[in-house]
Amino acid sequence: MRDWIARGVRAVYERVLRREISGVPTHVAIIQDGNRRYAREQGTAAKQGHEAGAETTEQVLEWCADLGIEELTIYAFSTENFDRPATEREHLFDLLTEKLYEFADSDRIHEEGVRIRALGQTHRVPERVQDAIAYARQQTAAYDTLTLNVAIAYGGRAALLDVAQDVADGVAAGDLEPGDVDVEAIESRLYDGELRDVDLIVRTGGDERTSNFLPWHANGNEAAAFFCTPYWPEFSKVDFLRAIRTYEAREASWRQTRTQRALALVRALGEGRGRRVLDRLGESLPDGTEPIEETESSAD
Repeated sequence: MRDWIARGVRAVYERVLRREISGVPTHVAIIQDGNRRYAREQGTAAKQGHEAGAETTEQVLEWCADLGIEELTIYAFSTENFDRPATEREHLFDLLTEKLYEFADSDRIHEEGVRIRALGQTHRVPERVQDAIAYARQQTAAYDTLTLNVAIAYGGRAALLDVAQDVADGVAAGDLEPGDVDVEAIESRLYDGELRDVDLIVRTGGDERTSNFLPWHANGNEAAAFFCTPYWPEFSKVDFLRAIRTYEAREASWRQTRTQRALALVRALGEGRGRRVLDRLGESLPDGTEPIEETESSAD
């Protein structure tokens, strides 16, 4: 009886949150933390925790498709995970292989137009995982409605070091001029294909840190961050909607800040010139921006 009431309350809260959300981030990145702690609390092996977490990943992908989010990046296996016990690593590799093939052959993936690709030093993982990555990428390469990036053997610092080495090699070989090293040159070498700037980072499991996840695209874009206590297998749609609400609040705050700066600049230019500049900026400023009041001296 108590569980039934709790489910009813959660369903009502979901609807309330959904009505409060007027827009969604373009790119969400998730640090899926807490699988092993969840398993310990359930009295099971880490293997069961990772399997339960994989089910949550499937649900989140569905929520992204339903909400119209265009890109989702999940932190599946970090470079630090290579330090875990061999039996746990092998299970993770088996699970990644299984899920990549399963996703690539899923009717829902093809109906929703989901493109799957991997980020990271994938040459370091076993051949069976590399084969699954290649298969998923090939099966979904034609889609562009929603992109699922699976970060495997990934570390933000390692990714930037790889790019720095590649740039240095290009300059040394004469293929790249030092003056041509710009944002585009870095981004073209970071990952296989374009990656949108991250708008929202979500981390489960209670830790409030981003673990060097996608530093170029998240920190550089000053992404909103949402930290929550549920372990990844317990992460619910309510938690996901609350994360998006946090993103919206952050965006609203940034819009207000930009508006205030723009108005300060316009007023500094003087009321006559300022009104003309404000008119040009009009469509880019949020609703509710106060106009500059015209005075007798502003007719020049």
